[in-house]
Amino acid sequence: MPTRPDGTEPVIAHGSVYLRAAERDDIPRFVAWLNDYRTSRTLALRAPQSIPMEEAWFERIVADQGKGGYLFTACLLADDRPIGNVGLFDLDLVNGSAGLGIMIGEPGDRGRGHGTDMLEALVEFGFASLRLERIWLDVYDFNPGARRVYERFGFQHEGLMRHAFFREGRFVDVHMMSILSGEWRARLRADEDASVRPGPVA
Repeated sequence: MPTRPDGTEPVIAHGSVYLRAAERDDIPRFVAWLNDYRTSRTLALRAPQSIPMEEAWFERIVADQGKGGYLFTACLLADDRPIGNVGLFDLDLVNGSAGLGIMIGEPGDRGRGHGTDMLEALVEFGFASLRLERIWLDVYDFNPGARRVYERFGFQHEGLMRHAFFREGRFVDVHMMSILSGEWRARLRADEDASVRPGPVA
């Protein structure tokens, strides 16, 4: 199990990151991330965010934690530095489903594998701890890099909502994707088999 710099073991972690509950002290950081258009253009945001707006949102999230969803702050295991948010929403424990949202706040932290580690940690939490059957997400047509990440992870295309989102003066399509618990477990088994497969005999 990975450890943090103080020697403690995080409850939810994978690879380079661990997930912790969002704290009130995170609010200014969240606002700075969301007010950078390089980050917010792939989110369902239209206008700049303020500290009071984010505080009101934070109160709703805290009250809803573990009921309608879960929100986590993703931090690097190496130095505890927060790099983004990831969470489950529209949590339906009767039917075993939830939506997934993810954001890496600093552009310099993208393209380093942290997003995949955040996905690994959250999806394992959803399937192994919450006993979900299906985790779904939506991704905008103008974000093909994210779609490729989700495809490599094992998310399957379920459909296309044509012209469902208006951004930068035009209507864009929204891709619907999901992964089932059996698909996730099969991928884990394949990864485990590959890691123990003996190499060629010299």
